[in-house]
Amino acid sequence: MKQFKLLLRSPWFVFGAAMFLFCIFVGVLYPMFSHTDPLLRGALPFEGPSPDHWLGTNGEGQDMFSALLFGLRSSLFVGIAAGIFATIIGTIIGIVGGYKGGWVDNVLTLVTNLFMVIPSILVLILIANSIEKRSMLLVAFIIGATTWPWTARAVSAQTSSLKNREHVSLAKLNGYGIISILCMQILPYIMSYVFMVFIIQMATGILEEAAISMMGLGPYDSVTLGQIINQAQKTEAFSNGNWWAFMPATVLITALQFSLYVVNTSMEGVFNPRLRKES
Repeated sequence: MKQFKLLLRSPWFVFGAAMFLFCIFVGVLYPMFSHTDPLLRGALPFEGPSPDHWLGTNGEGQDMFSALLFGLRSSLFVGIAAGIFATIIGTIIGIVGGYKGGWVDNVLTLVTNLFMVIPSILVLILIANSIEKRSMLLVAFIIGATTWPWTARAVSAQTSSLKNREHVSLAKLNGYGIISILCMQILPYIMSYVFMVFIIQMATGILEEAAISMMGLGPYDSVTLGQIINQAQKTEAFSNGNWWAFMPATVLITALQFSLYVVNTSMEGVFNPRLRKES
């Protein structure tokens, strides 16, 4: 509670959190109450912004404002789900390897290093390209399954520094099992760190979804911000100067990344005692 109060005193944290929560609020509520189909071709291609179409239309005559907010919801879903998957996988591998040490840690570290050596975006492209029907949840899982190694290494380092603490040794003497020790004696002490990792993984998920969708490998069952940019590229909006077909989506992706970066940096300044002393 004390650390949370310190966070609320940080203007940058409040700014970043408010920006991200506003995006979630708009992205969730607008598609629920809007009766506009973002895939409906109800106007001429590349109409400029007007009272009828606030952000104009794209190369297929679809309303860009509706497409943008529906795409925001989809990109947020993929990013949050991918962040959850990556954080869970990385935390389990990291906390087990860091606590057990020895050959268990060596094997898990080897697996982690193998995933880190191979560029995650390359693996992501290969997997996405081999699957014909890609749902948002499947894309989120693929992203999470290819971006967890950094989390595993970070959590492993934190766990290694805690496993010899007195409360952990006392739990061992009292006959607690490994699952009880990990869940009750170690995980609560690194939860703030795990949450910061989740913020980074969520930002990575949003960015990677945009990257593969711009390549035409995104979900088939929804509109995403990356697909909006991909469609603008296909219809030559870039070369024709039709900025409304791609610029709002680009700005929105940038805003999401910036807000999460500000939140993570602010949290690190509060949860990291060394940084707090230096500031």
